[in-house]
Amino acid sequence: MNDSKKDIVAIASESAKTLAAAVTAAGLVQTLQGTGPFTVFAPTDAAFAAIQKDVDTLLKPENKAKLTDILTYHVVSGNAMAADLKDGQELTTVQGAKLKVAIKGDKVMIGDAQVTMADVGASNGVVHVIDKVLMPKM
Repeated sequence: MNDSKKDIVAIASESAKTLAAAVTAAGLVQTLQGTGPFTVFAPTDAAFAAIQKDVDTLLKPENKAKLTDILTYHVVSGNAMAADLKDGQELTTVQGAKLKVAIKGDKVMIGDAQVTMADVGASNGVVHVIDKVLMPKM
């Protein structure tokens, strides 16, 4: 799927509504609509639903900094296409921590999340859909 006329936020608001709501609550919309390029590992709505209690807490205004940390942990500067990822590679997130890449056969893992849809092109980067919300060590 390549919809390179839409930015990362527009793509997320269509296919990952919880992520889009979290990006809005964290005040990251303008950043992720910026020129980039960014690589976003976008958890599905089902991934957020699996931690719904945490999501409800994180969306409260007093938890904006923690929410921002979690969301920016899903973003890497540059275009990291699936074919460019290497087993054992570490990606530095916008949040500052590292995400480990593991490739096992045809499975690509980012941390403990599996990429379920790779290389969704955007006007300012690329989105990889993942099946879990990644949590940085805090």
